[in-house]
Amino acid sequence: MAPKKKTPARSVRRTFGRLRQFRSGRWKASYTGPDGMLYDAPMTFALKLDAEAWLTDRRREIDRELWSPPASVEQKRDAAKQKRAAAERFDEYAARWLESRTVKGRALRPRTVEHYRGLLDDHLLPVFGAKPVRDITMESVDSWYAKTLKDRPTLRSHAYSLLRAIMETARTRDRIIDANPCLIRGGGSTTRKVKPEPATLEQLETITDEMPERYRLMVPLAAWCQPRFGELIELRRQDVVVTKELEAVLKIRRGAARVGGGFIVGDPKSEAGVRDVAVPPHIVPALVDHLDKFVGEKPDALLFPALGGGHLQPSTLYRHFYRAREKAGRPDLRWHDLRHSGAVLAAQAGATLAELMSRLGHSTVGAAMRYQHAAQGRDQQIAAAMSALTQKAP
Repeated sequence: MAPKKKTPARSVRRTFGRLRQFRSGRWKASYTGPDGMLYDAPMTFALKLDAEAWLTDRRREIDRELWSPPASVEQKRDAAKQKRAAAERFDEYAARWLESRTVKGRALRPRTVEHYRGLLDDHLLPVFGAKPVRDITMESVDSWYAKTLKDRPTLRSHAYSLLRAIMETARTRDRIIDANPCLIRGGGSTTRKVKPEPATLEQLETITDEMPERYRLMVPLAAWCQPRFGELIELRRQDVVVTKELEAVLKIRRGAARVGGGFIVGDPKSEAGVRDVAVPPHIVPALVDHLDKFVGEKPDALLFPALGGGHLQPSTLYRHFYRAREKAGRPDLRWHDLRHSGAVLAAQAGATLAELMSRLGHSTVGAAMRYQHAAQGRDQQIAAAMSALTQKAP
């Protein structure tokens, strides 16, 4: 007697999903989800009509954007992801972190990326690079911190903060580790041993006079309008508005950052950095004179171009600035301290915290508060003014 011939399983293709009938007569349904993965129904169906109805429900969920992967699939996917991550080395994870890192939805600025890469290459990867992320322990972090950059506390705090941020992402977003091993109290902060002393009006005048004529205006603008260095060298003719009444405004919209061997122009340091800054009236005549002598006629002509064109190199400016600050008796004064000096002057003139934040382009209160604290040196003047009120009282 001839053996009984087996009936093969039968597949049916559809515009959405796929049906397959087993030898038993039952039907299996499957479909490809929006994520590109194949999903099977959790059960088989006695009738083809029931399998089609199940596929129709899944298609409606996708069309209405109500679809999500089955929980069991999510769990399997997470387990596979964690298994891969368990063996991932720190150098590989740090590279991915740097590429995908965002702050308030914005990608890292090129200068920040360059700074982070330098910290990784010089101080973190030599110690942690070959280790799996989950094998980095609190003891290994403490040991590294105790030995590295002991003579450069600010750079050490930057390196530690970067390591802590990377490991925190591994804990919260990627769930590779259960706890962040970076637990050194105050490891990411440092205190300046010498706080910058604001320049006096006489010192600012001396420094201005000692600068070359084409760069002379940079000093009062930096002090009285408080742009950051990158914002100052990116200012163009179209960013300066001067009225017939000789009132002037700087429209700060961009900043130039030196990255590698060139400059990259982008948005200011923060969202608050996009701002209009009123120029104090005593500077406006010098501003108008500078526009006439040293700035091209085109709207995009730089206010302070290099002699050969393009953005002014920091080293070129600093060479003249260092000589000028010596003449003023302030060899300790950094260029950024001009911004600090102007912020203190604004606070002394009565600027509120909100006004300081707007003028300086600060997005956080803490930075602007430093200048209001510095202005509290007027306390004796305020007390004397209060006493003067008693002399006027009947």
